[in-house]
Amino acid sequence: MRTNLFVSAAFGAVAALVAGSASAGTLDNVKQKGFLQCGSNTGLAGFGQPDAQGNWTGLDVEFCRAIAAAVLNDATKVKFVPLSAKDRFTALQSGEVDVLVRNTTWTISRDTSLGLNFTGINYYDGQGFMVRKSLKVASALELNGASVCVQQGTTTELNLADYFRANKIQLKSVTFASSDETLKAYEAGRCDAFTTDASGLYAERLRLAQPDEHLVLPEIISKEPLGPAVRHGDDQWFDIVKWVGYAQLTAEELGVDQKNVDSMLKSDNPDIKRLLGTEGKFGEALGLSNDWAYRVIKLVGNYGESFERTVGQGSPLKIKRGLNALWNKGGLQYAPPIR
Repeated sequence: MRTNLFVSAAFGAVAALVAGSASAGTLDNVKQKGFLQCGSNTGLAGFGQPDAQGNWTGLDVEFCRAIAAAVLNDATKVKFVPLSAKDRFTALQSGEVDVLVRNTTWTISRDTSLGLNFTGINYYDGQGFMVRKSLKVASALELNGASVCVQQGTTTELNLADYFRANKIQLKSVTFASSDETLKAYEAGRCDAFTTDASGLYAERLRLAQPDEHLVLPEIISKEPLGPAVRHGDDQWFDIVKWVGYAQLTAEELGVDQKNVDSMLKSDNPDIKRLLGTEGKFGEALGLSNDWAYRVIKLVGNYGESFERTVGQGSPLKIKRGLNALWNKGGLQYAPPIR
């Protein structure tokens, strides 16, 4: 999900000043508080969404819990702070949250102008289209002259215009201020198609009165690498958040999961020994205990486990791994070695 294009020189300058003061000692601050403050979505199925009782679930939510497991040895010690697209970067810069895990696209402007560092990519995404099956359209290239609902002031809107222009097809974009308004307008029949990140399309389709009457088209028209972000100026915290993600990927690659992680402590495989902290002192290098990755896997699971139960085949979204499969299974997910 992309943000409103709301970056100015003044905003960037403030971000740089705030980042310098707010980011130092994040690990110590989290330990002193006894919980992690995680910037989250206001409600996107599969990624970050609270239920009626306030229980949060989703792929991004599980990553926040994994950080808490590594740092606090308790995956429940997370305060989820719902943030709008417009407010999310300010909340991170100001120190309102310790980390932003909110299906946020990694771009050059965000990486260089906002005083932020992206720690990796936890979901490879791209912008797509949803239409009614009754429209009998099988490709976005068949949308010549169609009206498309899109959230205004976003990179989604810019990508939409670029795609139609590049393919020399006519576009009637119908813009709305919020994602809720955009989806409601599409459902009401004010547009032929609805566009946002493909993952968002699968999530938003579940909110429609008759989800099965709608189809996500195959075209992906942009690159949307989604990932967590932290403030500039705190390399230790940057390393911790980054390696939590890598540990989950490494665990999946090595076949280490929640069910077998205890038995894997006895493994003779040197890669597993380094991952679980029975060999080497890699946790100490992060400012954590050497069993930090064991705690992540024991309390949350590996990347594949999180993916399947939140957005994959074990979830209502039933999204295929695709680009988010491991590198040795045809995907892009790849972790540097722990050694």
